[in-house]
Amino acid sequence: GGCPVKIRIPEMLHLIGEGKFKQAFDLIKESNPLPNVTGRVCPQEIQCQGVCTLNKRPIEIGQIEWYLPQSEKELNPDDDFAIDDHENPWAKAEKPPVAIVGSGPAGMINAYLLAKEGYPVTVFEAFHELGGVLRYGIPEFRLPNELIDDVERKITILGGKFVTNFIVGKTTTLEALKRAGFWKIFIGTGAGLPRFMNVPGEHMNGIMSANEFLTRVNLMNAHLEDYETPLPKVRGKQVIIIGGGNTAMDAARTARRLGGNVTIVYRRTQDEMPVRVEELHHATEEGIDLKQLRAPREFIGNDKTHFVTHAILDVMELGEADASGRRRPMITGDTEEIQVDLVIMALGNASNPIIKDAEPELKTSKWGTIEVRSGSQETSMDNVFAGGDANRGGSTAIKAAGDGMAAAKEIASEIAFSASEIQSLVKTAEAYTSQGQAPQRILERIELAEAVVELVVYSPLIAKAARAGQFVRVLAWEKGELVPMTIADWDVKQGTITLVVQGLGSSSMKINQMQVGNAFAGIAGPLGLPSQLQRYENGETIVFTAGGVGLPPVYPIMREHLKMGNHVTLISGFRNRDMKFWDEPDKRVGLLQSEYPDLLDVIYTSNDGSFGIKDFVTGPLQEMLDKMKHGSGNSRSIGEIVTIGPPLMMRAVSDLSKPYGVKTVASLNSIMVDATGMCGACMVPVIIKGKMIRKHACVDGPELDAHIIDWDKFLPRFLQFKSQEDENKIRHGLT
Repeated sequence: GGCPVKIRIPEMLHLIGEGKFKQAFDLIKESNPLPNVTGRVCPQEIQCQGVCTLNKRPIEIGQIEWYLPQSEKELNPDDDFAIDDHENPWAKAEKPPVAIVGSGPAGMINAYLLAKEGYPVTVFEAFHELGGVLRYGIPEFRLPNELIDDVERKITILGGKFVTNFIVGKTTTLEALKRAGFWKIFIGTGAGLPRFMNVPGEHMNGIMSANEFLTRVNLMNAHLEDYETPLPKVRGKQVIIIGGGNTAMDAARTARRLGGNVTIVYRRTQDEMPVRVEELHHATEEGIDLKQLRAPREFIGNDKTHFVTHAILDVMELGEADASGRRRPMITGDTEEIQVDLVIMALGNASNPIIKDAEPELKTSKWGTIEVRSGSQETSMDNVFAGGDANRGGSTAIKAAGDGMAAAKEIASEIAFSASEIQSLVKTAEAYTSQGQAPQRILERIELAEAVVELVVYSPLIAKAARAGQFVRVLAWEKGELVPMTIADWDVKQGTITLVVQGLGSSSMKINQMQVGNAFAGIAGPLGLPSQLQRYENGETIVFTAGGVGLPPVYPIMREHLKMGNHVTLISGFRNRDMKFWDEPDKRVGLLQSEYPDLLDVIYTSNDGSFGIKDFVTGPLQEMLDKMKHGSGNSRSIGEIVTIGPPLMMRAVSDLSKPYGVKTVASLNSIMVDATGMCGACMVPVIIKGKMIRKHACVDGPELDAHIIDWDKFLPRFLQFKSQEDENKIRHGLT
């Protein structure tokens, strides 16, 4: 029938009709181990009910699907889930290990079925919580988290293992997972990058993707007072949702339940909306308005606060049908202006490039989705499979689950290994899994200056993958927020990374209070693109301008240039003598000066003149640029400038160097949530050929051409959650 996971629906209904509820539930579980989940989110009206050959009013299959496990739970509250004669596959070691990338619906069903068949499986999840889109994308009032936790529990009972804060394509590659003992790999990473409209004013504060909004609420619990993640002001505000799908309804209903006055803006009519009829009914029932035949033309904001205040909407009419079969929306020429305080874009997702960029052999479509072979879930890479949104693009949870099931059947094929070879693979994969699960503890803590702390943290897999210019996503404690921090150093042999933290906000202040032996709730990475390094053959110098704690991220990039034989000039600025660090002969910068005396020049500046030159970093840079321009003395030509530090300093460096035509790179530590491109929070507006384009610091950066950044639009983004941050400081007594 129309069921992607092939539930035998007529037989199930027949058993229910005879009162055999347990047998009906057992029949479902043979096909679908997630009925409690899929029954709530599956679009039955266009699948099993939609293809039913009877034309009478349909039975609500979804409600039956989740009723059966709920009923079983009430009858069996202890839920002694077990499978007869099932031994832990890792201990038994009779089948080779399988890696599952992503713990959404495709990954979870794949892991469950393979573990049930006796395969040692490890699920690698990018977030600190399991469930993928089921956790971060679907509100708990629609899909309770305890149901996702129950699936995790059952996989664990079957012997499955989980590694969180692990980003395949960054923490490791698919080929490296094979070398780590995993025989086959299933990719179920979801879609990724949220789409925006690229209309004027879209850069303003108060405009975000549904992915970001829902992740802040569903995953990070930003609406709860004792959690750190900030959330836009919603109560009593005018909120508009752009889009007409299920995600738009989830965002709308969430905002409404948080006290917002919510309107859904859709460019076609209600009849063309792709949302489930049931979800739209719930939304309107809860008091959410619908503006049909409207599409944003422009957003207008307050010039002082840089927050959106109004939206200008094009009035649309329907024309001829497009490729989707729906009538194409056409602009009439009329417009409507409405007041808005928060705009949430729910326009679908593009493919995330992280895995494909790390794997040249992995074939993708022109849309960036992973291609699979005809009639199969196997990709262009041998023994690598994919399913769900990773290869479909935007789809449904049940279709993703169907792909995970189909891939599990393919993976569980003939095994061409001897018993000893399998045992060796299992041992290797189990050791690798244990490394990924190891607590990320602080091994060393050094107070560098007032409110500035250096932390050496055990994180062997990140240390092994780290490159100069990359960063990590840090969650200090369960109720904390996800904070991007540049990797200042790493030691592969010791399995450590070094972070330098300045206590400015409530989260960084609390991180600074952590002590040796404390473990982070999660550190993920390395993230972002490594620095682009090149050898300058004509003796040019690379100038680094580092403001305050911009020095730690500068350090590894500078070190790599020196190793290549490039000349480096470091201009390092601090507010005063008490804030400086790493300048002593036995510290990092001092040691580099000793190792590369002919290649490294260091200039220190301070705001008050208590240390080095009394000036900002732009003072010495201006002098170098002028000497280069006029060819005076023995001055070196400047090959490029790299600026890292406070945003205003980076802008000043960019403005200074632009008239001289010197390549200038800014490393941007933007506001982020997931830091893998999924939320879109780290948007950087850049100007290319006179047009504003969205870049994202986490996937396109963190290093970007400073001269194309629209600093007037970018800088205010750092202030979008300032009031929430101030409230957090007061709550923690950190003011």
